[in-house]
Formats: sequence, structure tokens, C-alpha cells
Amino acid sequence: MVLEGVDDDLARMASEANMDNVRDRRRLREAFKEVQLGLDHCLFKAEYTGIKTQELYEVNSRGVEIFSKSWLPENSSIKALVCFCHGYGDTCTFFFEGVARKLASCNYGIFAMDYPGFGLSEGLHGYIHSFDCLVDDVIEHFSKIKDNPDYHGLPSFLLGESMGGAVALKVHFKQPYSWDGAILAAPMCKIAEEVVPPWPVKQFLLGIAKLLPEKKLVPQKDLGEMAFRDEKKLKQTKYNVISYKGKPRLRTAVEMLRTTEEIEKRLHEVSLPLLILHGEADIVTDPSVSKALYEKASSSDKKLCLYKDSYHALLEGEPDEIIFKVFDDIISWLDDHVKRVP
Repeated sequence: MVLEGVDDDLARMASEANMDNVRDRRRLREAFKEVQLGLDHCLFKAEYTGIKTQELYEVNSRGVEIFSKSWLPENSSIKALVCFCHGYGDTCTFFFEGVARKLASCNYGIFAMDYPGFGLSEGLHGYIHSFDCLVDDVIEHFSKIKDNPDYHGLPSFLLGESMGGAVALKVHFKQPYSWDGAILAAPMCKIAEEVVPPWPVKQFLLGIAKLLPEKKLVPQKDLGEMAFRDEKKLKQTKYNVISYKGKPRLRTAVEMLRTTEEIEKRLHEVSLPLLILHGEADIVTDPSVSKALYEKASSSDKKLCLYKDSYHALLEGEPDEIIFKVFDDIISWLDDHVKRVP
């Protein structure tokens, strides 16, 4: 892997790191932090002042050490809490740093965590033993934040990207009255047919997953190429050095398939205020199911934004003008819904 602007020692460190070892992931992220923030990407080029950040490692009730981060306006009162659920293989650092700073500059308190096995949290890299258990970890973490007396009475919103959209919906199913709204960017309500293996292969993998759940045997196309429309931004994904880039582990693939099948059957149960954002040319998650979510959700307060010719990574992989348009849509929706919360 060639990383422009990275010296030989850093490149060697990246190539030799054991990504299944969380200590290696943490060392790698620390070493690459400044390189990442210096990338020529619109998320990092914008300068925002008066934002304070905090990074924490806390052991949850299952004994797993979870990494989390917050971005808060330093000199202004917080309008609302926005709790971010990241996508498959990703982390709440790297590209999301720019997203969070943008939202915090608009006086929102942004909170995020890495799921067990992803980013800087403990666990086998890229492994989901139980999607429901992952969702419970997310609920536990965000509930602590919402219970903080400093944030008492503030509206709270979920922001889920890709697989994080599925996480956000599952959080809503388990806590139907706890959130004031959700923003779903290219939500994983159904994995696109181009990504799912052929039916015979899928049945074989479902069977063998019971015996070899951690094995990386699921065939998959390059998700980066399928998700990022802007070629320059696609090349920058290489600098997300702690993202999971291998073939999906068998149990992980099974859990994601089961989850999307469940969500597709429960679209009518979605009852909270909803903003759905999806690229019409997305071939990673199916935009037709976002349309179905908009139509079937029982919420009377729902909005669907479709972006012509856009791919999957709306917040980081599109031309600058589309990314800024998506930001405008998110911030205007949040500003409007903060006013509606009693």
C-alpha cells in the first residue's frame, strides 16, 4: 500500500500492524492522526474555532473497552445532542472528524463511539457476533450521555450512516420514545443485490458460518470504489488506516443480512421524526428501500432527500458541492426540529 506524504517508518508501521490487536490499531491511529487531518479534503480544510473535543476509553457492562469521542461548541450553548452511529468497517474518527466539527460549529453537541471490534474499541477486528448485542452497547453508551445532568432537557437525535443507519433504526425499535428524531444517510435497510453473493454461495456461507464464524470467506467487491464517486476522495480512504478492509467475516455477514431482513419487515414501526438521505446511484445499500422506508414509516414527520448521480458515501465521497448540500439539508432539518421539541 503506497501512501503519499508518509515516511518509510510510518508506512512500515501500517504494513506490519496486526489489526486484530486493538493496541496496534490504537498506536497506528495515533501515529497517523496528523497525516489524516492534513489531507486535501473539504472536511478537513474548513477551519472551525471554539470547538472542544474529548476522547475516552471506558469499559462497558459487558467488560469491553469502548472508545468514544465528543465535539462540543466551547463558547455557545448546545442546541441538541447528535449521537452518531458509524458504518461497517469504519470508525468514528478520520472522515467523521470533519463532519462532527461542521455540526459542532452550528452549536450541536456531537457524540460518537466505535463499536466493539471496530476502530479503537476492543474486540476482534471487523467481527459482529450479534447485531442485537452491538445495538445494546450503543444504547448503553448513549444513554449515559443523555443522563448526564449537563445535558438535561436537551433534544437528542440519532445520526446513522450506512450500517449505522441500521444500528440507529434498531436503537429506535428498542427505545421507541427516547429520541427526538433520526437522520439516516444511505441507511443499510437492505444490502444492494450487487454486493450480496449469489443465492447458492449465500446458502453455503450461512451454513459454514456456524462452524467458522470468524473466518474471512465472504466474497466482496471493493466497497470503496462502489461508495466514493470522487476519485481523489476515494484515494484518500487509504489513509483510514484502522478501518476494516478485509473480506467480511462469516458471522458478521450473516448478522448484517439478518438485520436488513428484519428491518425491511419492520419499516412500518418507524415512528420518530425522520430525515432520509440517499444517493440515487448507490449500489452498496439499496435506495429503493429508503423510498420504501419513507412511504411505510408510521411517522407523520418524515423527509426523503435523493441526490441525483450520487453514490453511497454522501458525507465524504461526493464532489464538494454535494457534500455541502447534504450538510445544509442536515443542519436545516436539525434547526427546524430543535424548535419543535417541547
